[in-house]
Amino acid sequence: MNKILLFNPKSAVAKHRIPNSILSIAASVEGKYQWAIVDGNCEADPLAKLESYLETGEYKYIGFTIMPGPQLKQGIPFAKAIKERFPGTVMIWGGYFPSTQPKAVLESGYVDFVINGPGDHAFPSLIDALEKGTPYEFIKNVTYYANGDIIKNPKEDLFEQDPLPPLPYDKLNDFYGIDKWYLGRTYLGERTMAYHSSIGCPFTCSFCAVVPIYEARWKAKSAKNVYNDVKYIHDKWGADAIEFHDNNFFVSEKRTVEFSKLIKPEKMSWWGMARIDTMDKFSDASLAAVREGGCKIIFFGAESGNNLILEQLDKGGTQTGDQIIRFAERLKKFDIIPEYSFVLGTPAPTAKQVEAQIDFEIDFIKRVKAVNPRTEIVLYTYSPVPTEGSALFKQVQEQGFKYPRVLEDWISPAWENFDMRKNPLTPWLTPEMIDKIRNFETVLNGVYPTVTDIRLNDLKRRAIKLVAGVRYKVNMYKYPYEIKLLQRVWKYRQPEISGF
Repeated sequence: MNKILLFNPKSAVAKHRIPNSILSIAASVEGKYQWAIVDGNCEADPLAKLESYLETGEYKYIGFTIMPGPQLKQGIPFAKAIKERFPGTVMIWGGYFPSTQPKAVLESGYVDFVINGPGDHAFPSLIDALEKGTPYEFIKNVTYYANGDIIKNPKEDLFEQDPLPPLPYDKLNDFYGIDKWYLGRTYLGERTMAYHSSIGCPFTCSFCAVVPIYEARWKAKSAKNVYNDVKYIHDKWGADAIEFHDNNFFVSEKRTVEFSKLIKPEKMSWWGMARIDTMDKFSDASLAAVREGGCKIIFFGAESGNNLILEQLDKGGTQTGDQIIRFAERLKKFDIIPEYSFVLGTPAPTAKQVEAQIDFEIDFIKRVKAVNPRTEIVLYTYSPVPTEGSALFKQVQEQGFKYPRVLEDWISPAWENFDMRKNPLTPWLTPEMIDKIRNFETVLNGVYPTVTDIRLNDLKRRAIKLVAGVRYKVNMYKYPYEIKLLQRVWKYRQPEISGF
């Protein structure tokens, strides 16, 4: 009874992706322990599937990967039900949510351990210790509850990625056919795969959930190894496009260009995330190579056009409002679509200042659109993250913001929306301010429907642009019911919520 059951809770309604995080844990124990994967995205009744494995009496360990938001809806009640029915199992959680909220997770009484950050070394070491009855108190990246206290073992230095064992794609395919479940049709291609080529990010933005976990560290696979993995899935299962889910794919110009040149003959389209000030340093030749290598669209955290807000957010680097606009215009000549995200509603001393900041960002976004209308705009409402020691998090706490203390409270509708950065639950934002943000977003998406919504045909695009265009031109954003109606009828897709 030492098999391992790995669970990926449901994260999307459609277009499921290869569960890379849980697959990396499977790779870490491959050849040492037998394992099975249950993917909540692919099961009509995932709890029943989990219980069918546990009923065999062969599975002692069960690992959940948990992102904030949708995955909690299955993660929390399933973990509770499993622990009640199979109290002898050892429940281990990993992922962004338990790494940032270990107290609520461990005090629930049904999670035994949290892997705080990468689990490639910590998870198999913890299983070894539990199997052998040896101490786990010194295993790095492990957090647990003991004698009424939360014990956080020291963090492990980020390790090189190339020596890690290969992901067991073929065994995953035995559980869930890769071509059936994990290669979806998107704006990028007919059979889009997901891949992680690096972990971490070398910056310390105080609004980012990655920072407390990786602490300004970044490690990446070599361009050659990334290419080899991608080509394997391309050749075996027909993938024709890639979503790189790295926190920051484009840190190294050399690696990016090398990969672009390697992948070019495969004619695969791809997308990744970057920083504006990093890529603005890329030479024209490098940007041209990136586009020639198949890159169609890049997500950038623009966050704000206000330099004081960028400083408040601890954006770091050299990014400025002027650079945001200049770079959007620069990308036009390379036929790369910049996807800019903005964070509206950052805290300020007075309500008048908060509203003035929102108005500034709305005007700034319209300036970005004026220089490059193809720029995709993603709007988020500022949601605090627990970046310990950051001035911004102290500020939001002083203004009365608190996280739920009880794990079950995280699956209330309000907190689910909080995790999607749509309902901030922050004391300094009034309902009128939130309405202003959402209404502007509705009009903006009407005038400039996202290119990534492949279900929206030309006729629908022209119709919604016509309806929204007058509002956009005269800055009339209140009560855009006619636009909302069209978006609801046509099931308009917002990439920040549902992906491509």
